[in-house]
Amino acid sequence: MHFTFTLLSLCLGSTFLFAQNPLLIPSSLTGTSFNLSVQSGTTIFYDTISTPTFGINGVWMSPTIIVNKGDSITLNVTNNLNVKTTMHWHGLHVAAKNDGGPHQEIAPAATWSPSYRVRNQASTFWYHPHGAAQTELQVSKGLAGFFIVRDSAEAALNLPRTYGVDDIPVVVQTRAFDVLKQIAIADHMDTAVFANGTLDATWNAPGQVVRFRLLNGSSLRTFRFGFSNNITFYQIATDGGLMDSSFALTRLTLSPGERAEILIDFAPYIGQNFNLTSFSTELPTGIYGADSVGMGADSIQDYDMNFLNGSDFDLLRINAIGQTANPVTSIATALIPYQPFDTNSVNNVRTILMDTLRILPADVPSLVSGPFGLNGRSFDIDSVNEIIFLNSTEIWTLVNRTSIAHPFHMHAIQFNILEKGGILPPASERGWKDVVLVMPGDSVKFITQFTTFADNTTPYMYHCHLLHHEDDGMMGSFLVIDTTVGNEPEMEEPGILVTPNPSEGKFTVKFHKSLQHAAIRIIDVFGNCKLNLEIINKGFAEIDLGGIARGIYFLVAKSGSWESGMKIIVR
Repeated sequence: MHFTFTLLSLCLGSTFLFAQNPLLIPSSLTGTSFNLSVQSGTTIFYDTISTPTFGINGVWMSPTIIVNKGDSITLNVTNNLNVKTTMHWHGLHVAAKNDGGPHQEIAPAATWSPSYRVRNQASTFWYHPHGAAQTELQVSKGLAGFFIVRDSAEAALNLPRTYGVDDIPVVVQTRAFDVLKQIAIADHMDTAVFANGTLDATWNAPGQVVRFRLLNGSSLRTFRFGFSNNITFYQIATDGGLMDSSFALTRLTLSPGERAEILIDFAPYIGQNFNLTSFSTELPTGIYGADSVGMGADSIQDYDMNFLNGSDFDLLRINAIGQTANPVTSIATALIPYQPFDTNSVNNVRTILMDTLRILPADVPSLVSGPFGLNGRSFDIDSVNEIIFLNSTEIWTLVNRTSIAHPFHMHAIQFNILEKGGILPPASERGWKDVVLVMPGDSVKFITQFTTFADNTTPYMYHCHLLHHEDDGMMGSFLVIDTTVGNEPEMEEPGILVTPNPSEGKFTVKFHKSLQHAAIRIIDVFGNCKLNLEIINKGFAEIDLGGIARGIYFLVAKSGSWESGMKIIVR
């Protein structure tokens, strides 16, 4: 059975009635150097109850970072929590060491300061923690913010761009609260609906063309956006940038991690009130938020107890008022030419299987609750799942063998969706994407390129963006390596360089020019020697470990009184 709710009719534990609250517009940070203090505090959401929360440069939610394409920026992220955190720049094309994945942990009281040049075109990105199995809780407690990139091509268009006036960021999130009104792991009871961290939010819209930057920042829930009076709006951008032209919609589905920019002309509705709504009654079975996920005994525990599932509910109350000075009054049609990657230049194809895992002998995996993995493996921070060559063009096929839809996110790159379920994607997804929802029993095919950055040791991530799936290990990693002759860094001191690392068991060891004679040993974690090799009158060695079991090994090189060792990984 389907239901329709407004937030004024919803209550937690049947005791809390929400009043309307002005929509919080996150503060904005501009420039090229940003100081981001990750901190804790308390926020009042219900009556006088103080709820522990996290924030950046405050105790709740995070500011919007606004930069220009081509800027060289530094982000000083200081962790003032008593637990470690990370900070990932979702959708941005940066080097692996600056990406903010699980390999770039920030210890309590430490500061991480990635510096990079902004290479993405104008679009709406976001930043949030990513690692240490803490992503879901830390995002839910407030660590999520917008990251807006502007450029000259976007500036030349007749688009609203006054932040907080006619250019409005809107992150929609559902959260779970425990009996003490503390934010909890969602546990499928994410019944509190927030827009920009505001419960039962209301906003006074100027009677002109307004740009909404929509972000689904939820841990689990997919939203089907529309307006309660079914007015037409116009999509102008996908995850990674503007589309070639705007097109009319009355509904737009975004899964966790996805973004879209839309234009709405509020001029005909001055003096009227209506709502931005999620029409979840229209979501297909299998998407978290639809009326059902899974079947019979293999279903999400207590899923039916969450009154939002399979129901239409309001996200933001809108009151259309008078125009501002210098309003935009027409919908831009022609935008930025869209030139997708060339399928004739593909160098490689890969398949990623979304499946259940048996972690322990007694485990009985569920097709709807997991545990889930990718290509039969759970995430291991010391392993690399895919090796990719710099400047390659690849087609990836995602195959979902489970009973729940998974939003798949890939770090550092944007891709073009070629097929969903064997057919062209809907118009709303024919642009630059970094998240795609893969339906149960279905497949998705996309094309992408791996350019600019290579690193033989630090990987990027790909994963499900249902945050507890990610935290539980539904994630893989990939290295982008440069095989160009002579690309290796010159060693200034006696030392060794091992590439690629990790590998399938074949390594090249390059020595400093002063080390022509060397002995190599490879030792497993139990101290057993797996290989002895003598290098004479050569500055390198090619090693093939054959059918050695995957795992962590130690390579020790010795030449005269000099000795050095390093960890190598066989995947």
